[in-house]
Amino acid sequence: MLNVVSLIIGAIALLCAAIAFIPLLGWANWLIIPLAVVGAGIGAVSSSNMGRNLNLFVIVVGVIRLMLGGGII
Repeated sequence: MLNVVSLIIGAIALLCAAIAFIPLLGWANWLIIPLAVVGAGIGAVSSSNMGRNLNLFVIVVGVIRLMLGGGII
């Protein structure tokens, strides 16, 4: 059950991260990364690793986008 919750959080965060790739919306990653961290934490206590891995991917994508945009844009 926790893995499903983690997957839902990861899917929402990934969708928002895709939208945050639009110029001038990079600031949204500051909200997406903590959401994905919560999802990864929930996925870490579940029996499966799929939700955790999805959320870790979203975290990496968000951090890379923040580095490319200088942290704001």
